[in-house]
Amino acid sequence: MTQDPPREDAGPAATRLITTRAELRARRAAMDGTVAAVLTMGALHAGHLALVERARELADHVILTDFVNPLQFGPGEDYEAYPRTLEQDLALVDGLVDVVFAPSVQELYPVLPPMVSVTAGAAGRILEGAARPGHFDGVVTVVAKLLQLTAPHLSVFGRKDAQQLAIIQRLVGDLDLPVRIEPVEIQREPSGLARSSRNAYLGEAGREQALALSRTIAAARAAAPSAGAIRSVLREALERAEIDWDYAHALDPATLEPIGPEHRGEVLVVLAGTVEGTRLLDAAVAVVTAP
Repeated sequence: MTQDPPREDAGPAATRLITTRAELRARRAAMDGTVAAVLTMGALHAGHLALVERARELADHVILTDFVNPLQFGPGEDYEAYPRTLEQDLALVDGLVDVVFAPSVQELYPVLPPMVSVTAGAAGRILEGAARPGHFDGVVTVVAKLLQLTAPHLSVFGRKDAQQLAIIQRLVGDLDLPVRIEPVEIQREPSGLARSSRNAYLGEAGREQALALSRTIAAARAAAPSAGAIRSVLREALERAEIDWDYAHALDPATLEPIGPEHRGEVLVVLAGTVEGTRLLDAAVAVVTAP
């Protein structure tokens, strides 16, 4: 895939808040040139700004969505507690994006549950999907809806949510959606911890404990290009039990299946664990050339 040259403009002078589908369609129709969409659930942080910056490099206009999607939360999950910081979000991206689309639940889903939804299939029932049944069905349904509404030429997604990225890439391919998915590297705090809205739930001790994820990622990268060495790193991390691990896998990025001894090429390392009641993820891509 050829990469577009970096853009040098300073971005829009001011960001416009839109809350209705009709206004979004009208605003989108008035945009000339290329459009990038950054789909978020708000509570924006530096990791989201990296997505915005990448979108600005690649497109003439940027639409950011700020919507906490109820369909991807299961019973007992933190939908009501999920941080909603729209005013802060608007201040953070003011002048960096053209539009922030922040609809109400009723505006985006006039009837719940929707009569028609999208399923993530088998890929949505493993890893995070096994821990959160139905989660990825909710994700792909809202992503499909938001991509239809924003009609972008490209949409950027972070590599930290590696399973989500793989499923969205498959969604776009399977439904022939006319949009390019642009992965963006994980943004990390100075300590190495992957940036996430959920880090706000961690206390000082929890943040220190959570570094087990980034240390494991660093060790797995150092173990490449040997598939066996990467698997050993992950096995040892689980045995140390520094956090409440859910999984630590080395996967084929195309199929999300565990790599075998004959695998060569890219390997997706995915981690999930719970610290102070907060579920955290981390991921990395390594290249395997040896068993």
